[in-house]
Amino acid sequence: MIGFWTLFYKELLRFWKVAFQTVAAPVLTAMLYLMIFSHVLEGRVQVHGVDYGSFLIPGLVMMQILQNAFANASSSLIQAKITGSIVFVLLPPISSTAFYAAYVLAAVLRGLMVAFGVIVVAAFFVDLRAAAPGWIIAFALLSGSLFGSLGLLAGIWVEKFDQLAAFQNFLIMPLTMLSGVFYSIYSLPAFWQELSRYNPVFYMIDGFRYGFYGVSDVAPELSLAVVLVSLVLVAALCIQLLDRGWKLRN
Repeated sequence: MIGFWTLFYKELLRFWKVAFQTVAAPVLTAMLYLMIFSHVLEGRVQVHGVDYGSFLIPGLVMMQILQNAFANASSSLIQAKITGSIVFVLLPPISSTAFYAAYVLAAVLRGLMVAFGVIVVAAFFVDLRAAAPGWIIAFALLSGSLFGSLGLLAGIWVEKFDQLAAFQNFLIMPLTMLSGVFYSIYSLPAFWQELSRYNPVFYMIDGFRYGFYGVSDVAPELSLAVVLVSLVLVAALCIQLLDRGWKLRN
């Protein structure tokens, strides 16, 4: 476990040393979304009987968890590959499982730090409840782990920063923005409702929102199953690629 804890501590320090950029900046971004959308729609729109500003917060919190977990794992690995410092991680006898767990745990921790900051600030502006705290914790941890795993997968695959930017801009950003962060899917036309059901991020946000207000577009048990199966598949792929050393050892 020494290798795991050392690598985790290194990843923790990597983003904490620049916390103003990695933690504070995403909190500010989320608050800007809240201020703009709630100013325009607050008092005019309710979703599932919840004021729009309150409805918006769980989606913004989950979006920050996902984006920051992905960014942490992917940027760390691609920087290590480009600078050549990845060799100092590969040489010690650290198992692929420990390697995976250290990167993903650090990514989840960064996402949770940002989420906590958003919730603390948002509590001054909107009515926040916790109808089912267990669901909140479960979706936060599993969803953050899934996107931390996707970030690790992207870091393994890409070889340049512009490839990573393409991965973020053409996959991660559309998945998160078109997942029900700002709306209920039942406000969409029938075709887009069905299409949204094929977006795994929709289930993360919908289940997370259920934990706050006890309302959701689909059953939270279904959402949890989708997230859990997705995490197992991506984690297995990451560990397999780490075992092979694909695009790392060569």
